[in-house]
Amino acid sequence: MELRLDRFVLTKAVPLAISRGTTATVTRLRVRLIHEGIEGQGETGGFETGHRAYHLEPVEAELRALAPALAGRDPADRQALEPLLTRLSPPARCGLDLALHDWWGQRLGQPLWRLWGLDPTAVKPTSLTLGLGSVEQVLSRLERWWQQLPARRLKLKLGSPDGVDHDRALVRAVTEALARRGQAQGEALELQVDANGGWDLQAACRLIPWLAEQGVVLVEQPLAPLADPEADTAGFAALDLHCPIPLVADESCWNLEDLLRLAPHVDGVNLKLLKTGGLSEALLMAGVAQRLGLDLMLGCYSDSALLNGAAAQLLPLVRWPDLDSHLNLVDDPFEGPPLEGDRVRPSERPGLGVSWKEG
Repeated sequence: MELRLDRFVLTKAVPLAISRGTTATVTRLRVRLIHEGIEGQGETGGFETGHRAYHLEPVEAELRALAPALAGRDPADRQALEPLLTRLSPPARCGLDLALHDWWGQRLGQPLWRLWGLDPTAVKPTSLTLGLGSVEQVLSRLERWWQQLPARRLKLKLGSPDGVDHDRALVRAVTEALARRGQAQGEALELQVDANGGWDLQAACRLIPWLAEQGVVLVEQPLAPLADPEADTAGFAALDLHCPIPLVADESCWNLEDLLRLAPHVDGVNLKLLKTGGLSEALLMAGVAQRLGLDLMLGCYSDSALLNGAAAQLLPLVRWPDLDSHLNLVDDPFEGPPLEGDRVRPSERPGLGVSWKEG
């Protein structure tokens, strides 16, 4: 088994502003595993959540240091490889885990969703993200999405550094725009909000009932994630008492342990493959969430079609898809996953179903 690593740059058509800052471009790492003439590929890179941060250079160094241990091994022997993966950081593990899954699916000639027995027709429309900005900027971004896609589910970023009054102004403007379009089209449009940890408990308890009155259907990560799991859980427990709409944990939920501690206090969790360390943990978390009655969101960072194509394999299990980052790129080097209207679908092709664009 040979490991190859290549960097590539992704540029957003519209920079994304959230409560922690603005992103316009990122550098990512393509992870390639080659064995018996089959190449599996994965994607990884740096990211931060407010209480944890990973950078590209150390992630790449982890994978390069692991390369000699992979030589002579068979990627199909996943159990024997597991001790090597468990010592990696989540983003490093993600890149390798995706490449192993891609190789496995290609060897068997099947997409992962079929190997897992999932139903690709049970896929809901993805949400499209509206970053922070002035009211005029946010409405302009909304119109741009509508020129590109049906965009029936919108996710509005809140937690503005300009304060909760600006958050309220954004919600009013967007809900009015959605109501006008919905009335013209004869269908209801859905608004979600994501504070990315931008509120304190007092502000969240004040705002969330008001958001419900405006017709917002869910609130994601209202409070800043905390490194202390007990304190982090206590924040969600206190907030749950004042939350009349579904409460979803994102930055606070990385793995199965986090899902279990948060489950009594939230209605759903956001699975992002860079946080979970790839598809293996994400699939396990999805199964446990289903048994616990938790709904799932499936999200992304500044990911290409490769990482989102990997995540798309899980879409039949997800209530709130949020795989839109590759739809906002001007230089995505990958083809896939399929897009039908505002539905991102898992590919019919083997493995992750994503290919590198020639040239």
